[in-house]
Amino acid sequence: MECKDILNLIAIVVIPIAAVLIGQYLQNRAEIRKDKMQIFKTLMTSRIYGWTQESVHCLNIIDIVFADDKTVRDAWKDLYDKYCVQNPDAAQLKKIQNAQYKLLETISKSLGYKDKVTWETIQNPYVPNGMIKQWQEQAASQQAYNTLLNTMANIVPKEQKNTEGQK
Repeated sequence: MECKDILNLIAIVVIPIAAVLIGQYLQNRAEIRKDKMQIFKTLMTSRIYGWTQESVHCLNIIDIVFADDKTVRDAWKDLYDKYCVQNPDAAQLKKIQNAQYKLLETISKSLGYKDKVTWETIQNPYVPNGMIKQWQEQAASQQAYNTLLNTMANIVPKEQKNTEGQK
C-alpha cells in the first residue's frame, strides 16, 4: 500500500466522523444560545407584566442555561437574595428592581448586546397608556367584585341564623 492509499483511507474514515462531531458541536452551541435568548426575551417582556409563570420558569433555569457564565449567575444570585426579603419596603423594592435590571444588563452583555441593549433601554419598557388604563379598570372591577362578595358573605350567615331561630 502506498502513502497515497493510506491518506485516502484515513480521509474516508476521519472526515465523516469530524463532520459529525463539528456539526453536533455547532448544533449544541446554537441550542444553548437559543435558550439564553429565550430567557432574555421573556425577562425583558416581563418587566411590564411583573410575575408570569414563564418568567419564573426562566429565572429558575438561569443556573443551568448560563452554567458557563459566572457573571450572569452572580447577578441572578444577587437578585434572588433581594427577592428573599420578607415584607420589603419601598427602598428594598427599588433595590429589587435595580437587581432585575442588572440581571438583564448582564445577560445582554453575555449575548453580545453590550452596546445595543443599554441600561436606559432596560429601564424604559414601552407600556401604552391604553394598557395601563385597562389594568387600572380591571383592578377596580376586581376590587368591586371582592367587596360585593365580602358583603354577601356577611349577609348570608345572618339570614340563615334568623331563619333557624324562627323555626
